Amino acid sequence: MKPRRTWGGSFRAAGIGVVECWRRGPNFRLQLAIGFTVWRAAAALRVGATGQVAILLAAALVLAIETANTAIEVVIDLVSPEYHPLARLAKDLAAGSVLLAACGAVTVGIAILLPRLMALPGSWARLSPPFLALEVLVAMALFAAALRRS
Repeated sequence: MKPRRTWGGSFRAAGIGVVECWRRGPNFRLQLAIGFTVWRAAAALRVGATGQVAILLAAALVLAIETANTAIEVVIDLVSPEYHPLARLAKDLAAGSVLLAACGAVTVGIAILLPRLMALPGSWARLSPPFLALEVLVAMALFAAALRRS
């Protein structure tokens, strides 16, 4: 039986995990940058504390699931270094969970930021809602494609 970890040891191991995810995963870095940018946009648009917390929680959920996805990929690479269809399926399922969380986060961001953006004087968003919807769909498709390549 392994010796029990102390609280400090557990936090240290968790920190190492986050740093490894940062090092290994361009998707993690991209998602962190997007989350930070959306949160700063919310602050600039004077979104209330509840809206900002919702954005931060949505971003944190995406990052947590991305970290779990990375862990799953590392374990699969360890136990199945050769190609196997079930290993590929497991990786795709894990990536799918990140995609679902990211779509949820995009929905939260749109629900909170879009009304504020549309209220801006001369807002391009107010002038062309169908174009904005198309842009959001294209951005989500590009994001899904980026996740698929990982």
